[in-house]
Amino acid sequence: MLPNIGIPSLILILLIALLIFGPKKLPEIGGAFGKTLNEFKKSTTQMMEDDPPEPERKEINEETTTQSETHNQS
Repeated sequence: MLPNIGIPSLILILLIALLIFGPKKLPEIGGAFGKTLNEFKKSTTQMMEDDPPEPERKEINEETTTQSETHNQS
């Protein structure tokens, strides 16, 4: 959470949300928010796992550069 939000501020935000959406809608909104946050977390961790480490990226870029230079010379 944000470090500047205290307990009184959080209670005020929850009360305003309760007034706007009503008591029946809040659990649905909270569940949807939780699922969205979970999917976002899964996607970011998967993207981080799919990326090769830095040295491998440089090697891949050097290989493609030499291949394109070879094609340009022929």
